[in-house]
Amino acid sequence: MFSKSRINEPGPKANAAEEAPARTTSDSVPGFLSRGDSGADSAQSTRAKPAASTLSSDLTITGNLNTTGDVVVEGEVDGDIRAHLLTVGETATIRGEIVADDIVINGRVIGRVRGLKVRLTSSARVEGDIIHKTIAIESGAHFEGSVQRNDDPLATNRNRSADAAAPAPKPAQPAPAAQPSAAVKAATDQRRVPEKAKGEASTSK
Repeated sequence: MFSKSRINEPGPKANAAEEAPARTTSDSVPGFLSRGDSGADSAQSTRAKPAASTLSSDLTITGNLNTTGDVVVEGEVDGDIRAHLLTVGETATIRGEIVADDIVINGRVIGRVRGLKVRLTSSARVEGDIIHKTIAIESGAHFEGSVQRNDDPLATNRNRSADAAAPAPKPAQPAPAAQPSAAVKAATDQRRVPEKAKGEASTSK
C-alpha cells in the first residue's frame, strides 16, 4: 500500500521576521539620535550655572573681593566688594564700597553702594551714598546718605579706577626769564654813560 501524498499539505510557514519588511530604526541609521540620546546630549551641552559663593556668619575678611559670579555675605567684610549679584545677609556687616549689577541688602553696609538694581529690605541698614539705575526701599529700612540715579552707575567706578591707575601728571616747569636783546643792552649802556659823566662833573664842582 502506498501512503497518502503530502503534496497538498501546506509547507512550513516562513519566519515572520523574514516576511515582514525591515523597519528603519534609529539604531540602523548611523548618526540618527533617538529622543533619549538627544536629551542626554543637550543636557550635557548645557552648562550649569555655578552656585553663589557664601561667606558664613563666622567669617571676618579684611581686603577687597572681586568676582564675576554671585556672592552671599553673612559675615563681616572690611573692604570693597565687586560682583554680579551681591546679597548682604541680615547678620552681615560690610565696611567699604560695594559694586554689582544686582544688590540686595538685608544687613548693614557702611560705605558707597553702586548697582544697576538696588533693593533695601526692611532689615537693611545703609550708611553711605547710593548710585543706582533702579532702586526699591522697603518700609522699615534705615538709610543715611544721598540717592543718585545714573543710567550707568558702574561706569563712574571704572573711570575712577582708570584714573587711579594712570600716573599723575608732572607739574609744569616755570618758563625761563627772557634775556634782553643786544640792542636793548646797548641802549641801556648809552644811558648809563651820560649819567655817570654828569655825576663826576657835579662832584668836581
